[in-house]
Amino acid sequence: MRSTKASMVAALLGMVGLLLTMPSTAHGNENGKPGRVPLPAMSTPAGKQCVQPEEVMRRNHMKFILHQRDETMHEGIRTTRYSLKNCVNCHADPKTGSVLGKDGFCESCHKYAAVDIDCFTCHTSLRETEAAKDSSTAPTGVRALSANTKQQNMANESAKGKKP
Repeated sequence: MRSTKASMVAALLGMVGLLLTMPSTAHGNENGKPGRVPLPAMSTPAGKQCVQPEEVMRRNHMKFILHQRDETMHEGIRTTRYSLKNCVNCHADPKTGSVLGKDGFCESCHKYAAVDIDCFTCHTSLRETEAAKDSSTAPTGVRALSANTKQQNMANESAKGKKP
């Protein structure tokens, strides 16, 4: 079942990528005017460069996120290159601090492509603030999970002969 779901997701992402790489006039009418569905609000913060070129991210961002999830959850490898938290921190709307909402980075594109996103049922869609970075403000379960994860990562590094 997992491979069927994965192949369906991959096919859907391929179609979304194709739509997003088409010229904007392809989405409108014969006069080149925009159609009924507004184009997504895509923006990158000034002076920052994404971890991959825009075309690559449009087509493959879900593959990167799923790979990051697998490495983190199944192998205990925590890196930040394709982490959802870094995506949110970089692409959140400066006014709302979120990637969701009418003009939110994630929601506007997924709405355009008619794709439901469920990442934020578990993960926050909000930019991390300085106060939230302080683990003492996190719920007890989160602090315990973080502590256990750190201990596990240290044990994994020791087993590999690396200093934690």
